[in-house]
Amino acid sequence: MIIVRFLIDVLIIAGGVFALAGALGVLKMPDTLCRMQASTCIPTLGTICVALGAILYAAFFKHSAADAVKIAVIALMIIVTNPIGSHVLARGAYTSAKREGTEMLLNVDDYGRDFHE
Repeated sequence: MIIVRFLIDVLIIAGGVFALAGALGVLKMPDTLCRMQASTCIPTLGTICVALGAILYAAFFKHSAADAVKIAVIALMIIVTNPIGSHVLARGAYTSAKREGTEMLLNVDDYGRDFHE
């Protein structure tokens, strides 16, 4: 049980570190698209770590399968919705910048190819 408790602690601390790195990435990144990547990819990994730690805690220490399933469903919803939301925001930021004529500082313009511009 000590090994499981150590693993739970490591997973929760790693999740917190990833969440902190995502927050710092939002502050330090130069443009909109980089900020969106820092605000979705890294915290999603942090959410996975925290959820795994919470699932292990619920399963081994609380002996509650219902809590473990609830945590897994919440983590699954976050894993599914974060990339979709990020894609929608990135596409909106791109089209907004194109309409206003501002430059997004993109090295490769894959969205322009998709929009036939």
